[in-house]
Amino acid sequence: MKKKILACLLILFPIFSLGLAKADTEKTKYVIASDSSFAPFVFQDSSNQYTGIDMDLIKAIAKDQGFEVEITNPGFDAAINAVQSGQADGIIAGMSVTDARKETFDFSDSYYTANTILGVKESSTISSYEDLNGKTVGVKNGTASQTFLNENQSKYGYKIKTFSDAASMYDSLNTGSIDAVMDDEPVIKYSISQGQKLKHLSQVLQLVKLPLLLKKEAIQNC
Repeated sequence: MKKKILACLLILFPIFSLGLAKADTEKTKYVIASDSSFAPFVFQDSSNQYTGIDMDLIKAIAKDQGFEVEITNPGFDAAINAVQSGQADGIIAGMSVTDARKETFDFSDSYYTANTILGVKESSTISSYEDLNGKTVGVKNGTASQTFLNENQSKYGYKIKTFSDAASMYDSLNTGSIDAVMDDEPVIKYSISQGQKLKHLSQVLQLVKLPLLLKKEAIQNC
């Protein structure tokens, strides 16, 4: 089943794979930056090796297109900086498309579509977004979830606390320093499946699409 999913996903990436190859026909190795903690898309296993959907996907693309890939996992913000500074050729890190990012980056077709939802502790009395008034919501910096929270803060009356990585955000939720987290649905559900004592609100307020990202020059200089 896993191989079948990857084979289907490969069909969706002509922009990504051809964009890399056409940028430099002599280049056989590409550096792809990713997040450090975004399970089930990328996370460290029991041997401290990075694994997950994104890791499997980029390796499958490299194998299919016949190039070597070097994957770095500096974290979400650092991955963006790595591409902007030329230290990496692209990003696979659950990054959504925004108008601002379109000015700097090119995007492949989306390989995953996910709802953005709210997660709270099992013991929490929060059952709707209206219950967030006066509460603190954690979110990863630079994400679509942060954009949503910023745009709707006055409507629901919550406070926002940003984090550079998911591990710190979920630790803060567990210790009670924040009241809720906003994240992609598969990430929150995966955390619950791994034993995190959380629950999620069924209310969905936005849908995000996750593509791969390339620095715009990689296409323009073809």
